[in-house]
Amino acid sequence: MKRIAVWAAYAIGALSIAYIALYIYAVATAPRLTPGEPIRIFRSPDAPSYSALTMSA
Repeated sequence: MKRIAVWAAYAIGALSIAYIALYIYAVATAPRLTPGEPIRIFRSPDAPSYSALTMSA
């Protein structure tokens, strides 16, 4: 039983270290946002427009 607890502690520690490493990677590679700069959203030109829904009766 003690051996299972030790391995569970190792697994939890490894998962937490992996989570912290992924968080640091995400923060380091995130695009820098500056206040006032427009956010560029890329959209396919042939995508359907959902803002102009018409009701056909």
